[in-house]
Amino acid sequence: MKKIGIFASGTGTNFDALASSEQIKNLADIDIMVCDKPGAKVIKKAEDKNIKAFVFNPKDYENKAAYEKEILEKVKDLDYIFLAGYMRILSKDFLEKFKGKVINIHPSLLPKYKGIESIKRAYEAGEEYIGVTIHYVNEEIDGGEILAQDKFKVDYTKSLDEIESQVHEVEHRLYIKTGGEILKGEK
Repeated sequence: MKKIGIFASGTGTNFDALASSEQIKNLADIDIMVCDKPGAKVIKKAEDKNIKAFVFNPKDYENKAAYEKEILEKVKDLDYIFLAGYMRILSKDFLEKFKGKVINIHPSLLPKYKGIESIKRAYEAGEEYIGVTIHYVNEEIDGGEILAQDKFKVDYTKSLDEIESQVHEVEHRLYIKTGGEILKGEK
């Protein structure tokens, strides 16, 4: 059985989707949830699922290298790390220790709309399709090898909030499917 960790910073909807999925649970033990925001809603979701949580405040550390060193100690035995709304950029040193083992989900059809507020930017640009990308993480923000994408045609009679909800539905479905394929060695 593979051992995975999920890194998150906010409400934890993608964390919850992965941690609640029977497919994922049949293929891997979710060993830890790492969160950089004390008080984030994802912490309670991890506790409710009896998943160990490592929560830290980056301001409590001298620098990025110091908190990443502590994270690496906590996750050193993992097979994969799934980023689920984790809003910190992982360093080159961190990524080298988990080369080809860190997966991210991003709410746009990469390479378009990298970075933050991607759904809003795509919506305001009048894109015909909005979607989701799952990719390996490298040193470039939202720039790693693409593993999977899914999209839907935008109905502009819907508000941005409604479109964001649609994106989250696609994210959850696609992350579970792609995560399962990764854990089975199919990706």
